[in-house]
Amino acid sequence: MALPQLNTLTFELIVPSTKEKIKFRPFLVKEQKLLLMAQETGTNKDMLQAVCNIVKTCTFGKIDKPEDLLTSDIEYIFLYIRGKSIGEEFKVNVLCPDDGKTYVPITIKLEDIKLQEVVKSDGDIKLTDDIGITLRYPSVNDIMAINYDDPAVKVSMDVIKKTVLNIYDSNEVFEEFSDKEIMDFIDSLNTDQFDLIQAFYNDAPKLSHKVMVTNPTTGVDGEVTIEGLQSFLG
Repeated sequence: MALPQLNTLTFELIVPSTKEKIKFRPFLVKEQKLLLMAQETGTNKDMLQAVCNIVKTCTFGKIDKPEDLLTSDIEYIFLYIRGKSIGEEFKVNVLCPDDGKTYVPITIKLEDIKLQEVVKSDGDIKLTDDIGITLRYPSVNDIMAINYDDPAVKVSMDVIKKTVLNIYDSNEVFEEFSDKEIMDFIDSLNTDQFDLIQAFYNDAPKLSHKVMVTNPTTGVDGEVTIEGLQSFLG
């Protein structure tokens, strides 16, 4: 005789970047085990891969290629799946900004967590009057391919290489180029021009929440911004 099958509730959310409404279910024990194993490895890549697998399964395959989405989309969707699975409140420890050493436990409600507003919606960046570069925000695939053990400068360059759509001047649009060619182009920029490129990535949507904390040691109040999935998972 077959064992009884449990019914699973379904919910709806809107994917932030596409505005598409999708159905999802809470994750099950078998999926939670995948997440716990990924957390034990301590690597960003394993964690993102586990989150992508859970998102694909819990959205009934509607999000067939979660790796192609923005990291902020995946984090947002997973946070809602997690909230409906094991509780809609997140207990995290935040570092008090006044002394940089005291941690305070706080509770955040799922409904209060928002994606940081997108300041720039496109990546068309004018570097001179007739030369520009078109970028896109990094996807999960891009982030998983980055080696974060490399120096910060190399990490930044690797992100740029993976997310350049084209480079153009007044006569032509260049959509095919080698890694060396794009690096030579970036190396030829002045600091103001490079800052424009960096600002585009800094404006990418982020899972973000601001809280006020009181340092129990000093009594000083301070505002703390919590960003990224790992921060919300404690």
